[in-house]
Amino acid sequence: MGAPAGVLGTVAVAGTLEPYLGPLTGLIVDAAIFLAVVVATYVLYKSVIASLMGRLFDRQGLDEHARRPLQKVVAFLVLFAGVTVAFGAAGYQGFLRSLATIAAAATLAIGFALQDVIKNFVAGVFIYTDKPFRIGDWIEWQGNSGVVEDISLRVTRVRTFDNELLTVPNHALTSDVVKNPVAKKTLRLKFVFGIDYEDDVETATEIIVEEAEKSDAILEDPAPSVRLTELADSYVGLQSRIWIDDPSRADFVKARADYVKAVKERFDEEDITIPFPQRTVSGRDAWSEPASFGGEP
Repeated sequence: MGAPAGVLGTVAVAGTLEPYLGPLTGLIVDAAIFLAVVVATYVLYKSVIASLMGRLFDRQGLDEHARRPLQKVVAFLVLFAGVTVAFGAAGYQGFLRSLATIAAAATLAIGFALQDVIKNFVAGVFIYTDKPFRIGDWIEWQGNSGVVEDISLRVTRVRTFDNELLTVPNHALTSDVVKNPVAKKTLRLKFVFGIDYEDDVETATEIIVEEAEKSDAILEDPAPSVRLTELADSYVGLQSRIWIDDPSRADFVKARADYVKAVKERFDEEDITIPFPQRTVSGRDAWSEPASFGGEP
């Protein structure tokens, strides 16, 4: 059986250079082969793999912030594979085996030490693939809320409405419920107006609907609606349900505040009362003046 063409070529090159390089010929040839494979891997990544990744990301509709870390991960894997092949092609199999043994032991130790980091990294991958939220979205989780400013493979940075920056481990956002009110094109807002038991429910309902129809921020379709939802101790609860468009851009907090203010002003004009809680204290026995601390009982 004849020797592989690559080996024959290497032997031929070594034989040609030996008169000039002497005993360093083998070392220099192996190093040149190693470098050539690494460079070829880099060129392959830049010219072919990067282009294929770009097309795949375009097909999946990934945002720019999601592409960068994924590109880095793929680049690292390709380079690692190229270096591994380069060690084998250069004849460094013994060194490669030793390196693999050391890498396996180091990976095990690092895996135990960096469990939380790995957990957050995996959670970050799920955030990129599932896309439960994007940069600029308003999210709520575990009693917190804010606007997403940055998503990395380890943490997500959220700016609260008090202008505080929260650095949230990705695992916290994938292991619990996350509410994304601006994920869809429309958003329904609800508000309960409490009126007195003696007030007319139909009149109050008409006012609530009329003020919703007057607002430019509230959609006509779906139409505003009102439901009687509570018969509380001191008031009758009328729940208003309104819809706004493009919640990621609209100031829906202001829209709801303006709407509630307009309804309150109409209630005042129509003498519809918004009652406050009342408590009556009573007892069986007649009340008597308690004895002073220093007097006789």
